[in-house]
Amino acid sequence: MLRASWQKYCLHFKEPSGTSRGILTDKETYFIRIWEECQPRVCGLGECALFRGLSADDRPGYEEKLREVCWHIGDVTSSDLREWSSIRFGVEMAMRDLINGGLHLYYPSPFTEGEQAIEINGLIWMGDRSTMLRRIQEKLTTGFRCIKLKIGAIDFDAELSLLKYIRQSFSRDEVELRVDANGAFAPSEALAKLGALARFELHSVEQPVRQGQWEIMAGLCRKTEVPIALDEELIGVDFADRKRLLLETVRPHYIVLKPALCGGFSGAEEWIRLAGEYQTGWWVTSALESNIGLNALAQWTATLGTDMPQGLGTGQLFTNNLPSPLVQVGCQLRMEKNSF
Repeated sequence: MLRASWQKYCLHFKEPSGTSRGILTDKETYFIRIWEECQPRVCGLGECALFRGLSADDRPGYEEKLREVCWHIGDVTSSDLREWSSIRFGVEMAMRDLINGGLHLYYPSPFTEGEQAIEINGLIWMGDRSTMLRRIQEKLTTGFRCIKLKIGAIDFDAELSLLKYIRQSFSRDEVELRVDANGAFAPSEALAKLGALARFELHSVEQPVRQGQWEIMAGLCRKTEVPIALDEELIGVDFADRKRLLLETVRPHYIVLKPALCGGFSGAEEWIRLAGEYQTGWWVTSALESNIGLNALAQWTATLGTDMPQGLGTGQLFTNNLPSPLVQVGCQLRMEKNSF
């Protein structure tokens, strides 16, 4: 008989991290453990990576739902948790770990054998101009060929000057530039701002306007010179028919998959299948999970057969993160050999 338990954990940022929604100093998360009653020492570990203020399942009764899931773990299916994305993420993770012997080996592949690596983008968090410039220089010196900047919190002209600085030294072929607006642009100004950004030959702009404005987003996708990626737009879109309608209506160039926020691993795989029908590109990004979630997320991503730079380099943000077999070598994420 299956048993389960959960535990709350608070991650602390090494330094305040800025987004268009404000400054983050800490982040709550939850760990879930699943084991067979007859073999309690073999335990599957998962992370229910709730993101306060962003997750669709950030609502009253979250911990009560976790208790219910743990109490009935033997009867809970992935479909039962469709509308509890972060819990589904954690349960799917813990079950895979349990099946594979409780070694935190979630998705065996050449990556988990230490034989392959995942290329990642260098993420530049929001800050004042001098701080962001320093962070950009550090990433470029490290050898990143894909840089992603969070924009929308400081003066737009200052953000443009940062992009100009990069493009003065590195061409599009040398450094791929992505920007993430986190919905910061007002609909009335979005097209003009996208036009200004187009000068810098960007790979994409994530979520230029707030989610839920499908017709406005569809218009931007039709008119802009800069490819648009949907990110927050996927949150809370839980069923296949609704996912299909979103892709058909907006026709985005890319979607950004955060399994903790968009339906767990199974929900993200459904997004990938549907994106293929609409010739929509995609990549995977972490959602500020601890190293527990990031480990499983990286292992899953390595099985997807994509060589596009992924957004999986956030494991070093916290002062009290847990141990991880993942190591970052330049612009690559690798698994230490003999980790399992």
